[in-house]
Formats: sequence, structure tokens, C-alpha cells
Amino acid sequence: MQSPRTSSSRVDASIELPQLIPLSHAHPALSSSEPFDVDAFLLSRSGQSLQDLRSELRGYLANLKEELVQLINDDYAAFISLSTDLKGEGVRLERLAAPLPSLRAEIVNSRNDLRGVQDAVQDKLTERAELRQEKALLQMLLKLSDSVVRLESLLLIASADQNTSQTSVDFSALGIRGMNGLALNIGEDDLKDDRSRGGQAKHLARIATEYTQLLYHAEKAKEEKCAFVEEVQWRVTRIKTTLSRDLDHLFSDTLVSLTSSTIETASVTDKARWTSDLTECLKTYDLLRNWRDAEEAVRRDLVQPFVKSTIFADALNVTPSPILVRTALPGRASLMSPRTPYTPFTGVRANPFDAISVGALPLLPEEDDEPLANLYNTILRFIQVNCTGVLELSEKINAKNRKTGRRLNPAAQTTESPQLASASGSIADLGLNMQGFEIMANVIWAEIGRSIMEELGSVVFSAGNPSEFQKNYTITNNFITSLEHLAPSIHAVETMREHPIYNSFQRRWQLPVYFQLRWKEIVGGLEDNIANPSFQKGEAIPEDFATSQAAAFYSAIQACWSSGVFIPELAHRFWRLTLQLLSRYKSWLDSNMPPREQPLPSNSVDISASGSGFASRTATPIATNEPADTSAVDEATLQRLVNAYLDISAMKRRVWDLWKAEIGMLLPEDTRNEAQKPEEVLKSSLEHLHNFMPEISSQIMIVLSRRCCTVLSRIKSIISQFWAMNKKRDPTGPSDFVPDILKPIRQFFELDGVNELIDERDRQSWANQIFEFTADRYTAHLGAMKQTKDSLKRYKKGFSLFGGGGSRDGEEAKDEERLRAQILLDVEAFGEDARRLGVAVDASEAYAKLRAAASSYTA
Repeated sequence: MQSPRTSSSRVDASIELPQLIPLSHAHPALSSSEPFDVDAFLLSRSGQSLQDLRSELRGYLANLKEELVQLINDDYAAFISLSTDLKGEGVRLERLAAPLPSLRAEIVNSRNDLRGVQDAVQDKLTERAELRQEKALLQMLLKLSDSVVRLESLLLIASADQNTSQTSVDFSALGIRGMNGLALNIGEDDLKDDRSRGGQAKHLARIATEYTQLLYHAEKAKEEKCAFVEEVQWRVTRIKTTLSRDLDHLFSDTLVSLTSSTIETASVTDKARWTSDLTECLKTYDLLRNWRDAEEAVRRDLVQPFVKSTIFADALNVTPSPILVRTALPGRASLMSPRTPYTPFTGVRANPFDAISVGALPLLPEEDDEPLANLYNTILRFIQVNCTGVLELSEKINAKNRKTGRRLNPAAQTTESPQLASASGSIADLGLNMQGFEIMANVIWAEIGRSIMEELGSVVFSAGNPSEFQKNYTITNNFITSLEHLAPSIHAVETMREHPIYNSFQRRWQLPVYFQLRWKEIVGGLEDNIANPSFQKGEAIPEDFATSQAAAFYSAIQACWSSGVFIPELAHRFWRLTLQLLSRYKSWLDSNMPPREQPLPSNSVDISASGSGFASRTATPIATNEPADTSAVDEATLQRLVNAYLDISAMKRRVWDLWKAEIGMLLPEDTRNEAQKPEEVLKSSLEHLHNFMPEISSQIMIVLSRRCCTVLSRIKSIISQFWAMNKKRDPTGPSDFVPDILKPIRQFFELDGVNELIDERDRQSWANQIFEFTADRYTAHLGAMKQTKDSLKRYKKGFSLFGGGGSRDGEEAKDEERLRAQILLDVEAFGEDARRLGVAVDASEAYAKLRAAASSYTA
């Protein structure tokens, strides 16, 4: 064992003590890279006395002086020769500095001359650039004047001589000289018969191209603040007005020709020429950025007359005349291929996915009692026959512009038609600023949607009758889906859905009012059906439901998602109502369940009533049957519990099937991205409902166990009956009460719906548990009987001390053997009866204890 001093010395040796660094050039406090800090130096030497520090500093100073002397001695020769090497250098430096002033003067003079030449060249270049810009501006003004004169000539606005004289006056006012060589010449070929009906569309396209160049030059001249632009502005405005009028007139004539009733009798050449003219007109509109003018022409000449004659206040009471399906434009078959997703119609016929199609047109199912569907089909046929051609052509132009990345020309922003501001459904009034043709949204849908809201709004959007409202809503949504199917592109569909009239149309549907009416209808009818708290079976109950109340709950849930009630926009509310109905069913079950009984103890028996049961041989046997009122109450309780059990099982199964068949597909996608998915929410609600089933099973087993154990009270009558026999004989069969022990279980399995609807495993589980409980009670009764018999034996033994015979003892021993044999026969019969019910008797611990108790009864 080590001494304390040795151990402490080792510990002290392991501790590193601070050491003083000797003074040298490498000492951190004496480094030349940082200024000397006295405080830091003294702190680093805090463990050293002042005398030692002074001695150490003096030693370091002596070393420094010695090194300095050594350094001087080493470089002494260099110091001495430094002065001798610089002799005569002053004269040499003076001789070199003598010519420097003259050189400086020459350099300054040369630099001044060069700067003068550079300035002169720069002035000349600036002057030539200004002349070049002025020349370019004058040429642009000449081009502008040339374009004005040329366009006026092409449009036959005024004579060429008047335009030329006007132009010369304008140039003289500007002081332009020397530009006679750029005189304007308009060839005779420009005034040929280019404006005939056959070439008028190309003629206007040529004018439009020239007009865009005119606008470009005018914009550039405005940036230079040229007064000439202001002088010719009225002529530019007149050209624009004339060009727009001629283009509108040609476009309207061509559109009417292609959609008139005589199109079928026209020749192929005429149809091809009209189609070409229509294409050229649309391209010209697009070149001029006059998209709204083209849309207004389509509205005025094509859509508006049809809408006024078709959609009016009494339109739903008039039988519509069918429109024959025909091809308005050559090559129409290729334009009819579907481009937008199509959702099948729902809620119109018995089969919700039936739809009548004519060619590629999805029509609504027509019925005599559905005038709204017939009206919508008339509109769809009209759009297919008369509007799809211009829709396809305009979309091709839009697609080409989007592909090439064309943007709006700032100079063309002033070309918006002034007539559009007062037109019906003006785009300017709606606050839209779109580029390109939007005929589907701005013309077709705008006219149709506005007319439906104004003329038929009181009928279509009325929510007073929920059934009619839902039918109108479904038919109208199917009509909008078909209308979107006729759209030329997905972009056209998106634009239509963003249109203000589309948003106003959707807001007209009073969906919250409709839901409230449906809520009152569903919930009110349900509350009337569940007013009776009974679980008894009723009439006309759907399959696999035991009571009308549960069937009413499921019918209410099913009604929320039926085709005659459900509306996709209200999916969240119907989903919430479904969960509320499940919660209401749970609370209704909880409040209407039969009174709950407490389970009986399985291993104890009240023997107070039987304490003297074996004292008299002539005691009256206990009744073999339960009281009639108690049995009836138990039967009613069991029937109610079974009905509740069957209803919960059916509710879980049917609601989950409804989820997989309808609810899961009808819920929108945004509900699936929530923190808890709808499927999990439904499973949780059904799981809460399922929590009742163990309690119901427990109550069923309690009632059946009590009824079975009631029969066990007749065991104590075995001794009384045995002693009451005149002739004692060995037992040959079980007692009369043994078949009645498990009789309540057999009667329970014979109840309506138990064997058919309750799972076999549940029935076997109930039978096994009731058998186990009854066997335990049976064992307890045998134990009580044995205690009573032992007490009686001890009592008799007290009397035998004063007398008695051996023959009587032998007779009592035989009687006890016969009693034991009877009890064993009863236990075996009890086990056989349980086997017939499917109970695994051999694996039962309670039955093994019962047999052991019966075997040792006389021990």
C-alpha cells in the first residue's frame, strides 16, 4: 500500500506548471511586428520578482549591445567605402538634367498641335453624323408621306394629285431643300382592279401591311418631335377608319356567306374562296391588333341574332327546332377532334354516364320533360355548325403568334375600335386586356352566359325547389363541359373560365341555400325516423340492417352522395355532414342502449338460501323455469343487443363500400392534401363506432351467462330429490335440469339474423366464454354443496357419539357413491351439450376443474 505522500507527489507531477520564457528576439512580447506593451509584458512575468526581472533585462541589454558592436565590425568596410564611391556623381547628374527643359517644351507643343487636329476631326465627324441623321429623318418623312399617299390611293380616299400637292406644301413649310430627286411615283399597277370581290381580302391584307409600316414611321417621327406628323395625323386617322370599315364589311359578308342557309348549295370553289377570305381577314385583324373588332363582328353578325332568337324568357316552354349538322368549312373533320378533357355527364339519366354524341359533339340526353337540356343542345349544335370554323382559324393564328413570340406593337395600341366601347359586353367595360382572338370567351360565352342570366335566371338559378335546382345545376354544368369540349384549345378554356361573366354566372348559383335545404331535408327526415328509440325490427328495412333507425342513418349518408343530391362544389359540406351523421348515430346508440348489467362473479355462489337446503328430505323442489316476465325482458334485451350489433356491422361495411364506390371518387383532390386524409378520418369515425361492439358483446354474454347460471341453482335439488326417493337405485342418466343450462345459448343462436349475419368466429367466441363462465359457476355450486354436506356430516357425527349402527353408515356410503355418480353424469352431459354448440370442451380449463370437483365430491 502506497503512502499518502507518494500518491500526492504523483498527482502533483502530472500537473503542468507555467514556465517563464527566456528573453530573446523570438519572445512574443518583444516582437517587432507589434508595438511593445508594458502591461502585457509585466503580466507575462507576474510570477517573477522585480529584482530578478531587472537582472534579466540587464543581461538581455548587454547581449543587444554586443550584437550591435559585432554588426558594426562586420560591415565596417562597407561604411567606410560608402562616401568614396559617390565622388563625381553630382557633376554627372547636372549634365544629364541640362536638356530636360527643352524636351519638355517640345512635347507640350506637339501635344497641343495634336489636340487641335483631333478636335477638328471630331467636329467634322459630329457634323456628318448630324447630317446623316437629318437625312435619315427626311427619308423617313418621305417614306411616311409616300405611305400616306399610297394608302389613300389604295383605299380610294382622295386623288393622288391632291395628296402630292399637300405633301409639297408641308415640306416647304418645314424648309426642306434639295430633295426633288425623291419624288413620289405611284405606279398604275397599284390602281388596277385589285379590289374585286375575289382579291379584296388580299388587297386589304396588303394595305394593312403598309399601314403597320406607316404607324412605325409615325412613331419614330414623333420621337424626333417632327411637326409633319401632326400635319398628317388626320389623314392617318382617316386611313385607319376606312381600312377598319372595309375590313369589317368584308369579314361580315364572308362570315354571313359561310354560315347562311344556302351554304349547302354553293359550289366548292365559292366555299374555298370564302374560307380563304375569312382566313385573310383574320390575319389582317391580327396584323392590325384589331382583335376586338373581329370579335364584335362575330358577335353582331353571327352569335347575337341566334342568342336573341333562342334564349328568351319563354324559351323553356317552346319546343326547339333541331339544327341539321353540317360542315361549314372545308376540312372540318380535322378540326373537330377533342382537345380538352371531357367529363361524362352525371345526374341526368338513370345511368349517369350515358351521353348522346353526334359526330364529335357531346350532347346532353334529350327528354321531353327536360326543356333546358334541349335548349342547351340547340346552342351546342349551332356552335358546332356555325362557330367552330372561325374558332379554329383564329386559334391557329394565336398559336402561331405564341410560337413566334410576337408582342403587342406600342404604336398599334391606338387601333382599338371606338365602337367596342358601346358594344354589348364590351371588353373594355369588363376590364380585360388580352392579346389575340378570344372568340370563345368574349363572344360565344359572353352572349350565352349573359342571356341565360338575364332571360332565364329566375328559372335556372332558383333554389326554392332543391330537386329542380340540382337538376338545372347538373345540366348547366354538363352544358359548360360540352361547350369547353368545343373550344379550340386549353388556353381558350382557361380564358373562358377567367371571364368576368363566367364568374358572375357561377356566383348566381345559390349553393349555400341549396345545401341548407338539403340539410333540413336529410336531417329532418332522419330525426323523424329515429324518434322511436327501440331497436326492434321494422318493416321494409334494407338488406343486412336489423332496424329501421340504422337503415335511416345509412340512407341519410347515402343521400348526401346520390346523383340527385350531390353537387361537386359542395363536396366539403356533404363530407362534413357525413361525418356528423356517423357521430350522431354513435351518440344515438349510446343513449338508446339497454341498461348495462354488471358481470357476475364466476367463482362464488350465494349459499345463504341453501344453507339448510339439504336438512329436510321432503323440501319442495325449486321451480324449473324462470318467471315469465324475466324471460320476456331478457329476450327483448338480447334482441335489442343483437340488432345493435348487426346494425353496427352493416353500417361499417356499407359506409366503407360507399366510400370505395362513390365518396372516394367524388371528393376533390385538395382534401387529400390535408394533414389527415379523408380516408383516415372515415376509418377513425368507423373505429369509434366499432368500439360499441365489444361492449355489446359483453352485455350479450352477461345476459346469457346469467340465464345459464340461473338454471345452475337447481343443482342443490339433487340431494333433496335423491333422499326423497323410496327405492334407492344407481343413476342411469343426467338430471332433468342439465339440458336447460345451455338452452339460452341455443335459443340465442336461433334468433333472427344471428346465424345468418353474425360471423361464425364471434358466435363461437361467445359460446366459449359463456361456457367457461358457466363451468366456473358450476364448480362453485358443487363446492358450496360439498361445504353444506360436510357441515351436515359433522352435525350428524355429533349425534352418532351417543348411538347408531354400522349398517346405517354403510347405507350412507352407498348413497354418497350414487350421488357422486349422478353428479359425474350431469357434468358429462353438460360437456356433451357444449360440444354440440361447437365449444372446445377438451381444451377448457374451467371444465377440467369442474370434472375434478365432481370426481372429488365425496373425498
